[in-house]
Amino acid sequence: MVVHETLEQIANSAAALCEQNMGELNEDSLVTLKQTWPDLRFTLCSDQDMPARMPPVIQRAGFNLYLVGGGEHCISLTTDMEQAIGVVLAWVSED
Repeated sequence: MVVHETLEQIANSAAALCEQNMGELNEDSLVTLKQTWPDLRFTLCSDQDMPARMPPVIQRAGFNLYLVGGGEHCISLTTDMEQAIGVVLAWVSED
């Protein structure tokens, strides 16, 4: 389960990492987030790779956050924070 406060902390940390990396999130960003929240799974991808029907749980300049659920023995995207076991950081391209 992921609580909203934790998502806000992740978003704030990711925004700071993004700023440090000249507006980009990268694998080093994931390592930092994984060290801070070792019980959560983190994935990095383009927002264009996310399904159009799935709304982000948090939107920030340069990236969106989505939830990864672990119910039913399969990993999938979810909007249910009680099922969430991880976060997808999806960078938003200015193109």
